[in-house]
Amino acid sequence: MTVRIAMWSGPRNISTAMMRSFENRPDCQVVDEPFYAAYLARTGLSHPMREEVLASQPQNWAEVVAGLDALDGPLVYEKHMTHHMLPGFGLDWTAGRANAFLIRDPAEVLASYTVKRAEVTLDDIGVVRQRELFEREADRLGRAPPVVQGADVLADPRGTLQALCATLGIGFDAAMLGWPAGRRGSDGVWAPAWYDAVERSTGFEPPREREAPTLPDELRRIAEAARPHYEALRAHRLSPA
Repeated sequence: MTVRIAMWSGPRNISTAMMRSFENRPDCQVVDEPFYAAYLARTGLSHPMREEVLASQPQNWAEVVAGLDALDGPLVYEKHMTHHMLPGFGLDWTAGRANAFLIRDPAEVLASYTVKRAEVTLDDIGVVRQRELFEREADRLGRAPPVVQGADVLADPRGTLQALCATLGIGFDAAMLGWPAGRRGSDGVWAPAWYDAVERSTGFEPPREREAPTLPDELRRIAEAARPHYEALRAHRLSPA
């Protein structure tokens, strides 16, 4: 029987490092943002490497789900961006996954996101949609699904990943704590535009002490609008084992 994990994140978190972590397990295959092309096709948004992304994946959400469901093996890890799940994209398929949620402070997300793409809206960072998906899953389960703070993984990779694996009902593997540097065949075609830091990494780097980012007024307003949704998720975050 295949265990399917859907990890729901916004952009500019440690989502790709988490994908690396799971892919380094010998029992796991990973899928990188499978709804990205469907999202771009539906919205018409301009993103780095847009045409390459559109050509690399199905543009119909139902085809994406069929492809995911066709994967087998002991463990499948799906890295999803919450903002990719647009209204009209079906969600019934998520009941066949162990759903988890990866969060980061919105101000930090915005400071990082605008380095890669100058134009950004509240929808682009996915926090509102992340909370909607979380509450939908909590209603289905009758309890809160796991929420992981990216900073907790960086501060205590072993303890936080052990707690996550236990909540997901899978065994922890120490292979998750490190990986070879470089690009992967499993990376999305957009990797050259977004993955430079994770390609240099060989594991989770300890968090660096830094002051809260100072944002221009427009970004500060977005961060303030996102904060209640982030805090609602953060209230359920896992404690390291």
